[in-house]
Amino acid sequence: MTADGTDPDPVTRRGTVTRTADGRQRLEFRRSWPDPVEDVWAALTEPGRMVRWIGTYDGERAVGATGTFTMTQEEEQVGEPMTIRECDPPHRLVVEWTQQETEDWSVALDLWSEGGRTWLRFVQVFPADADVTDFAMGWHWYLEKFGAEVSGDPAPGDWDAFLAGTGPVYGRG
Repeated sequence: MTADGTDPDPVTRRGTVTRTADGRQRLEFRRSWPDPVEDVWAALTEPGRMVRWIGTYDGERAVGATGTFTMTQEEEQVGEPMTIRECDPPHRLVVEWTQQETEDWSVALDLWSEGGRTWLRFVQVFPADADVTDFAMGWHWYLEKFGAEVSGDPAPGDWDAFLAGTGPVYGRG
């Protein structure tokens, strides 16, 4: 265990995939920190903090609003339309964004306090036939970066270094 009570073992931190009733694949990650829910929410949504772990969102910040989301940690930084589907600060955020090579993505992020910790549940649902492994590894990396933003701990290294250490738990690498 680390000082914040999380398990640094990539096996226990990997995403889990289950099937929904209609056959789609549901990817879920859970993380927790000793920080207040408001601070975790701020790391998730405030522009100055978002850019340090995932990217930028340019547009109105309201339910139903559409803006441009750019994942600035990617080699190719492409702005894509993103719509805010649900927003209940500091507990729930659901966003959907247009993808160039796959069906649109919808990601739900839920925060709650339990046992003196703030918990995050990240969920994305994929088509029944999708190869979820690469997406799971990518989100694992981003969630590690997010955790560093919340805790102030060092962020994971670049993608190649992360993949070398974590890829094998996903059967890659």
